[in-house]
Amino acid sequence: MSDAIQRWQKVVAAQPTNDLARFSLAKALFDAERLAEAKEHLIAALDKKPDWMVVQILLGKCHLQLGDRTAAREAFAKAHQLAIAQHHEGPQAEMEQALAELE
Repeated sequence: MSDAIQRWQKVVAAQPTNDLARFSLAKALFDAERLAEAKEHLIAALDKKPDWMVVQILLGKCHLQLGDRTAAREAFAKAHQLAIAQHHEGPQAEMEQALAELE
């Protein structure tokens, strides 16, 4: 198990309401290709903060790598709307490209 995963697991265990720590754990799990576990933490983060665009994007990437193109498309579409609403041009363009590739 990577040091980053262990470090963030300890923080989340000690501070279960620390959303940034949960996201950091999810990202470490994603990077380690432990996608199902990463997805669980991303969903938990979005349950608390549904407008967290970066989490929505990473959730879409998890779905895509897990082979669920429909769920990936839905996550990317939500992330695209969030990017527009939050005026994030880079992520907006990234989601437009991701959605086009899923057509």
